[in-house]
Amino acid sequence: MREIVTSPVRTKRWTRLEYERLIDLGAFAPDERLELLGGQLIVREPQGRPHATGIRLVARALRAVFGPDWNIEAQLPVALDEESEPEPDIAVVIGGPRDYIASHPSRPALVVEVALVSLALDRGEKASLYARAGVADYWILNLVDNLLEVYRDPVADPHRAHGWRYASTATLRRGDSVTPLARPDSAIPISHLLP
Repeated sequence: MREIVTSPVRTKRWTRLEYERLIDLGAFAPDERLELLGGQLIVREPQGRPHATGIRLVARALRAVFGPDWNIEAQLPVALDEESEPEPDIAVVIGGPRDYIASHPSRPALVVEVALVSLALDRGEKASLYARAGVADYWILNLVDNLLEVYRDPVADPHRAHGWRYASTATLRRGDSVTPLARPDSAIPISHLLP
């Protein structure tokens, strides 16, 4: 019997600049929902009604708290590092829209992901990427369990997907409130965020 020789599957890791160049060249269809995470192109969660409603509610609550000196961006690119350009459901960045003509924002004050089928990805790979990039305030609006997960205090952890994790986590339910780190004088009722 002949021995079958196999070789490991090789994949191409993409840099953020390569990914942006492919976008500029029209390599992807306009309706393709992709984002670059740790050098890999990932297909994003489809937009169901609960997911879209969650994004709208979070954006409305954050706009009321942060005001006009901040951009509350829904599903727009964030240039985290050389191999990651996620499109979080909500990113809160200082400044106005024209401040980011030359490049995507790179240091959001707050990132929020709204999760149904993407819950494991948002808790694992994305949380590790956001922690590695120094995002101090990361929230997951968990529509599976109807609650808000708050992640803070990024720390190195070689056992995590991208070598980082959040040291502090909190689970908040209806009746609780959350205060963004960048707006310590403002509390948002969790009931305002949940569909």
